[in-house]
Amino acid sequence: MANTSRVRTEAEILDALPCGVVSFEDDGTIVSINTTLASMVGYEARELEGRHVETLLGVPGRVFFQTHVYPIARLHGRVEEVFVLFRHKSGIDVGALINATRREVAGQAVTDCAIMEVRERRKYEDALLRAKQAAETANTTLRNRTLELENANERLEQQALELELQQQQLHEQATDLERARIVAEEANHAKSQFLAVMSHELRTPLNAIGGYAQLLELGVHGPISDQQREALERIMRGQRHLLRLINDVLNLARIEAGRVDYAIEDVRLAEVIATVMPMVEPQLATAGLAAKTSVADELVARADREKTQQILINLLTNAVKFTPAGGTVTTFAERDAGEHQICVSVADSGIGIPAAKLNSVFEPFVQVDVGHTRRKEGSGLGLAISRDLARGMGGDLRATSEEGSGSVFTLVLPSA
Repeated sequence: MANTSRVRTEAEILDALPCGVVSFEDDGTIVSINTTLASMVGYEARELEGRHVETLLGVPGRVFFQTHVYPIARLHGRVEEVFVLFRHKSGIDVGALINATRREVAGQAVTDCAIMEVRERRKYEDALLRAKQAAETANTTLRNRTLELENANERLEQQALELELQQQQLHEQATDLERARIVAEEANHAKSQFLAVMSHELRTPLNAIGGYAQLLELGVHGPISDQQREALERIMRGQRHLLRLINDVLNLARIEAGRVDYAIEDVRLAEVIATVMPMVEPQLATAGLAAKTSVADELVARADREKTQQILINLLTNAVKFTPAGGTVTTFAERDAGEHQICVSVADSGIGIPAAKLNSVFEPFVQVDVGHTRRKEGSGLGLAISRDLARGMGGDLRATSEEGSGSVFTLVLPSA
């Protein structure tokens, strides 16, 4: 009991001192600290016991403490009147003088520091330090400036030569780029013209083939057998497939030539989905797929109604193509309030897209199922056309997928 009373008396004496007192071990852990020092840096003493002594210091103070104060204390066993910047809890620097001694307690080295806050002395020391630094800076600047002036003519001549060479190179590059741009524009224009002309030229005989096949099927030219009817149906399926491919090429040519007009208006997406779903329900039924839709009535986008339908039909048709029987195709929409956009998504439970091909599916003529033995028909233009149409309406078309786990294609449109 007597020992406890003695410790309490020592603590009271330390707390009453006009200077700060702190003791810490070699690893920096604070063993004890009096209330004077704790108040100086804006803490309660109990908050700091057990914490690292560098908690009391700002960055400059820590660097100086690590490189000067602590090494001197370890080497000589004491430090006398060293100026260090402490850091107040509020972030303000507090200047103080440190006197420290190092001793051993039960085999453990402990450093005891007495710390006295200074004001006037710090002001003068700071002024002297600033003056010294300014003088050193001025001398360094003068030396550097002298060296710069000595080499100025040589550098200017070298820079002038370099600038002349760069100007000549830039002129040559600009000429080459302009020539390449003209060639590219001419090639692109020729390609678009060729695609448009060929599409028109091919559609005429294909429409004739389809018309005559329908006349034969209707028996206009006489009765036909079941075997002949089956052959006509194959002819018409092939004709329709070729016509779709040609229409895709023609649409792509129109988009690239900038000949697509957009009638932007307020489009209620629930109505668009209601119009589109009956067009793909026969395909869904034939493929043995379930269809789900979730589009709120209040979702209204600024878009071209016809082109929005065209994009969604293409996305749903693709989902049917690449989803095995028994799967599900889900159409849903939600508002992205932060971006003032509406996202319409078509998700399937199909084969998915390999990660290596996900970034290229929107490029013309690219398909997930490639090769001479691929099972899915198509030109590989549907997604390219759909994305161009989406961007033409101020939106975008995005895709996420995992191979074997299905895909989600999302049409992003500006919100009304």
